[in-house]
Amino acid sequence: MFKTKNLSPGNLSVFTALCIAVPVGIGFYFISFQWLDALIAFAVILLFSFLLIRFVLNEFIYRKIKVIYKYIYQTKATKREEVYYKYILPAKSIEDVNEDVERWAEQQIAVIDDLKNNERYRREFLQNLSHEIKTPIFAIQGYIDTLLSGALENPNISKKFLENTSRNVTRMVDLVNDLDEITRLESGEQTMHKKKFVIQEVIREVFETLSEKAKLKNIHCSIKKGCEQSVEVFADKEKISRVLINLVDNAIKYGRHDGHVTAGIYNTDEKHVLIEMSDNGIGIAEEHLPRIFERFYRTDVGRSRNTGGTGLGLSICKHIIEAHGQSMHVRSKPDIGTTIGFTLPRQ
Repeated sequence: MFKTKNLSPGNLSVFTALCIAVPVGIGFYFISFQWLDALIAFAVILLFSFLLIRFVLNEFIYRKIKVIYKYIYQTKATKREEVYYKYILPAKSIEDVNEDVERWAEQQIAVIDDLKNNERYRREFLQNLSHEIKTPIFAIQGYIDTLLSGALENPNISKKFLENTSRNVTRMVDLVNDLDEITRLESGEQTMHKKKFVIQEVIREVFETLSEKAKLKNIHCSIKKGCEQSVEVFADKEKISRVLINLVDNAIKYGRHDGHVTAGIYNTDEKHVLIEMSDNGIGIAEEHLPRIFERFYRTDVGRSRNTGGTGLGLSICKHIIEAHGQSMHVRSKPDIGTTIGFTLPRQ
């Protein structure tokens, strides 16, 4: 069955002209009963109808469509685009143009959604950053004002306040350093010094580094049975060590007394290794899981600011792993525990 759905303007003009010329030609034949007169009338009507319809389509329809295309791309037409508008665009059917516009509309919706998400993220980021900075600044200001008001004369109070001031200054320095590192990781300015090393050795070093902190809560740190065999990875050893320190530190910080932190190492294929750090701590509610790698994001209960830190640890971990071309994941359930894992290349 003949379909007019995807006809180009030229084809549509011919089809419409034929629809006009054929009845006129037949009408001339029945009036004059001369085939020659009928053919001449048919040819003349066909030609003039075609030219008129083609002119109307180009001047009043495709000129408007051309404006729409220029608006879509929002650029002054180059010579190449002028050729496109002059020769290729008129060959498109209305349905093709409609599909182009719908595709552009979908892209704009996606862009708008991204902008809204980025605006929300930026607003939350600035609010959180403001809070993180104001807290130590106000504390420092309070200590200094108290000392200047006369407490400086009391050696015991002055020493205590100066120690507290020093801790808050250190917190601000850590915050600035973490933000600077994230910025360099995002921009690709952070150099990766990759080499082969045994991941189990780094995990044991991290456990040893945080052993005193783990003892305070009697948390046992170990490598999972069956995962002790040495596995080599190809990565930046110092940065992977920092990732592991952040993960183990969080596991201890939010872990139960007499709990455990277990490291698992798995060969996913010949090219990749999966490293997971699991605990049996307080866990994370499901609604918070998609956002725990955002800067400064803390859950209402499980990630209270009272536990310390800059709130950038997991975000830095994610950026470091992504800088290696790999990814992180998290599984968690309240009162059951949390498992955070990441992959690394073997070569």
